[in-house]
Amino acid sequence: MKAQFHEGPSRSLIKAITYRFLIIVSNGVIIFLMTHQYDLTLSVMLFSSLISTLLYFIHERIWNHIHWGKAKKKIS
Repeated sequence: MKAQFHEGPSRSLIKAITYRFLIIVSNGVIIFLMTHQYDLTLSVMLFSSLISTLLYFIHERIWNHIHWGKAKKKIS
């Protein structure tokens, strides 16, 4: 008997936030090394992070409804 599992919206949101944190840090380092400007680095990081997090969350929610590649639930 396999356990049934369905990923809820709150789990997708937390995954998106933690993933984006890793990307924010790496992008910040790269942007700062290229520009040497703190204000520009912070502006680009914030804007990019907000948009990317929203897109990732939407992407996760869409894929949660696609059944391709998922095992069928066995009810016993």
